[in-house]
Amino acid sequence: MALKTNVSVFYRGILALALLPHIAIAAPAANVKTSIDRAETPDNVKEKLLIPYLFSSDSMGLNIGLGGMLSGYFQDQMTIGGTVFGGDVSKGIGLGVWNFKLPKTERFFLSTYGFLGYYPDQRAYAGAGREFVPKGTPLPGSNDSTNMQFLEADGSSNWFDIKLEYALPIGATKDKGLVEYKLKNGLLVSEPSGGESWNPLESGATVVVLRQFNRYQSFEFVDEELDGTIHAVELGILYDNTDFSVNPSMGSSQYLSVSHDAAWLDSDHEWTFMNLDMSKYFSFGESDYASQRILALNFWTGYSPSWEVEYDSLGGRQVTDNAPYNEGATLGGFYRMRGFDQNRFHDKAAIYTSAEYRYTLKYNPIEDINWLKFLRLDWFQVVGFVEAGRVAPEYTASTLLSDLKVDYGLSLRALTAGLVIRFDIAHSDEATNGWVMVDHPF
Repeated sequence: MALKTNVSVFYRGILALALLPHIAIAAPAANVKTSIDRAETPDNVKEKLLIPYLFSSDSMGLNIGLGGMLSGYFQDQMTIGGTVFGGDVSKGIGLGVWNFKLPKTERFFLSTYGFLGYYPDQRAYAGAGREFVPKGTPLPGSNDSTNMQFLEADGSSNWFDIKLEYALPIGATKDKGLVEYKLKNGLLVSEPSGGESWNPLESGATVVVLRQFNRYQSFEFVDEELDGTIHAVELGILYDNTDFSVNPSMGSSQYLSVSHDAAWLDSDHEWTFMNLDMSKYFSFGESDYASQRILALNFWTGYSPSWEVEYDSLGGRQVTDNAPYNEGATLGGFYRMRGFDQNRFHDKAAIYTSAEYRYTLKYNPIEDINWLKFLRLDWFQVVGFVEAGRVAPEYTASTLLSDLKVDYGLSLRALTAGLVIRFDIAHSDEATNGWVMVDHPF
């Protein structure tokens, strides 16, 4: 029996610690192509890290692994990363190449990355696509559902993405497809790439992306095995008008995309999903203890026009032609609604908003520790955040703005080797979660 949804469990957040950068789960698929030159290592954009790590959870037990990356070695903006880990049952290996500029071009960049893994007790708040849900029972993953409505079993979770990006010849990328930043103590000292005026022709970077992505998930129950596959395409456009795309302090960004699976090869069914992501940043300057004080705001919304509900003779409901809940109108996890489990909520439509106060410390406690110099750790940042959002069976203001889910939390972040690594703790009325991830959530 085919499972008509795809699952991405929490381990991806932990694997981000192994430095697999730019994993596109909820963040925009497009990004500004950058080259970072640190004053502490002048005229050297090359960075490398090799980090052993371990993590433990109730479902996966103790796992150990090794992750690493090379950045700027073959092309200034290019990164190669990989990780491998294993435990008693769980195991995984991933590899990727990001932002490879195609030969004899200036603006075309290719990225490809994938992961093969096997995990115990994978959890999916799903099931309405494989059988009718009785009348009066909320659909699994809906806004009114409980966190006890899920599928759980050992199984595989594999994924592979390939994307082609084009930096438009306007604004900060008018002369070349790459934006070059110079940093001192992790702060921008060169000309900002945007933020002072909203005009794509003169400020910021605009990137068009075409992404083909593939997912396979299996659940090995005692009496049956469920699996699901998608092969989809995303077309999107990003306008990043911030001063420093890696760690913005002013300006804004907007991303609009459409994803579609035509049910080709062994995909389960056809579906379409539309997505809008907008962020705004305000700088309050430095203080006695902070080199930066930033208010970051985010708004995201998504809609799946193909999503339909069928009814049986008893009033039971079954979802058809729905976007997979980790690719569609989904909330919960390390990007959006961090106080809830990964992909906790999903439906035909979703709305989400967040506010973060990012306080970048002047004090760096490991700055003079020689044996930690390899981390290239420039600063620590303390962040407080609050989030609100909901999913709904229809895209109307009266529905989407009522009965909102809310969570709040704290985060500790660091800029290391040109990457932001964060550890978030978030609380909701269902759980208190900890997440480790690469990049700001927005």
